[in-house]
Amino acid sequence: MASMSSILTTTERVLHMKGGEGDTSYAKNSLLQRKVMMKAKTILEESVKQMLSNVTSESCWKVADLGCSSGPNALIFVSNILNIMGNAGLSLNRVSLQIYLNDLFGNDFNTIFKSIPDFYHSICQEKGGNFGTCFIHATPGSFYGRLFPDNYIHFFHSSFGVHWLSQAPKSSTDTSEPLNKENIVLTSESPPSVHETYLKQFEKDFKLFLKSRSEELTSDGIMVLTLMGRDRNNKFNNPAELIGMVLKDMVHEGMLEKEKLYYFDFPMYGPTTEEVRQVIKAEGSFILKTLKIIKTSWDANLEEDVDDSAVDSKIRGEFIAKTMRAGFEPILSTEFGEDIIDELFLRFAKLVAHLIDELETLEITSVVVTVKKDY
Repeated sequence: MASMSSILTTTERVLHMKGGEGDTSYAKNSLLQRKVMMKAKTILEESVKQMLSNVTSESCWKVADLGCSSGPNALIFVSNILNIMGNAGLSLNRVSLQIYLNDLFGNDFNTIFKSIPDFYHSICQEKGGNFGTCFIHATPGSFYGRLFPDNYIHFFHSSFGVHWLSQAPKSSTDTSEPLNKENIVLTSESPPSVHETYLKQFEKDFKLFLKSRSEELTSDGIMVLTLMGRDRNNKFNNPAELIGMVLKDMVHEGMLEKEKLYYFDFPMYGPTTEEVRQVIKAEGSFILKTLKIIKTSWDANLEEDVDDSAVDSKIRGEFIAKTMRAGFEPILSTEFGEDIIDELFLRFAKLVAHLIDELETLEITSVVVTVKKDY
């Protein structure tokens, strides 16, 4: 178990979504992630109902959302849990519900805290006397390690968290040489050695994640994970691939140092469904119940606000750039400096618009996994 005196890694210090509630914040630009959550809601509902049937004798049910980030999506998950319980005919007057919101220490928990009173008020108005007791807690720390006591949590959930690695992968053969050179993530054109290095880091992290959660789950515990995956048929699976292309252009124009790009790799890996299946089987703590792929357009952030028939590729590119900036700016500004961020995402928006005209659609592949603790 991690001790309170554990030293934070560089990744743990800088890896978080953009905080606050400003125009480029994650709170204002996370509709894409919400769309993914809504597409996976049916699976979440089935799994929560199974949890409820397993723990009917409990007076307090404990649920943890791992990698909750900031903004409205964290409390949408809590709302979904309450609605599922209500639809199942269960009243919180009979039980207490404890929700643990987890993310790394740099996460903007304050934005979540400020919204909780209004959230409680709206839930009380909606559910009245059936609301009962629901307690929301913050649990900062890396989910690549222990977060809770043994046999404590009934249900784990994570959406768009587990594809983030504990650290950027490192070459096992020659650490003095850049792993991926002008690319910052795995791409469809990366050599097999780069894919193998990324996969090994994902396997190591995901096995530790599974082992930690199995120790924290109760005997009938269930976990639902949604993570960015990879479809070998897609030319572009990860928007960070395009950020790498823009950074490469900026290096060639003398705006950035070549070495900074060459030695920078995103701590992110989108596995295939088969890779996910193999790691779960190899780790051995869980029984795989569901493994499903869902597809979401990169401009899902736009689709909820605007009639998509009324917008062109330029507007779509700008919306996608705001979504990706909210997620990637903290780590990019730490590595390359804040001065280049506006120019970087202006160019990114133009590149995306060009690709939309060329490819018509850009999609993120998400893998939804449901597992039950094996004992």
